[in-house]
Amino acid sequence: MNNESKFIELVRSWLVSLPQDLKIAFDAMDDENLPREVREVATGVAIYVVSPNDFIADRNDTIVSYADDALILRLALQKALDGNGEDEQAFRDRYPELFADLEASLALCRQIMGDLLPWLESKLTGLRTMEYKGKKAPLYLDNEEARETLFDDGLVFRTDYPVDEKTIADKLKKAATVMEVMKRRKAEEARAKGLAASRVKS
Repeated sequence: MNNESKFIELVRSWLVSLPQDLKIAFDAMDDENLPREVREVATGVAIYVVSPNDFIADRNDTIVSYADDALILRLALQKALDGNGEDEQAFRDRYPELFADLEASLALCRQIMGDLLPWLESKLTGLRTMEYKGKKAPLYLDNEEARETLFDDGLVFRTDYPVDEKTIADKLKKAATVMEVMKRRKAEEARAKGLAASRVKS
């Protein structure tokens, strides 16, 4: 199997497991043994996945456009839990299905996706200040009612998620299918930044 085929298999499996992976993000958010910063990142990731208004529009191509959610979730949790603390290690050990081969899997993504992966990684810094329903991510840790709202919305997402093994096999057959959506969004973002810069200059 060549690397592109491996990448397709990998992304398919991540898309199918996204509801379960979202639950892991919620578990990290809720784990009071983890550092506050890690929990804020996990909250931001949960918001990113649940929100219909993330960096890459989710609802046009309902299947493939979840790929950024699956990637951002893994990139963020890997980076947030990368410390040598016992609590971070204990959390990683609880979820080998997500963390065991993550380093090698992301290396494969880096190889196939080129500059799209660093572009996605650049979004991680904004996760701790993600806003959802008028509240920033840290508030969802401190406010019980807000937290319940986010958990409920996460449950709705997991229940209504439209991807399974069969739909994804029909939809996702080559790497370009995943990357075209991201390339379009990256180009739109670059244009928007260019326009904003030219307005500042004028």
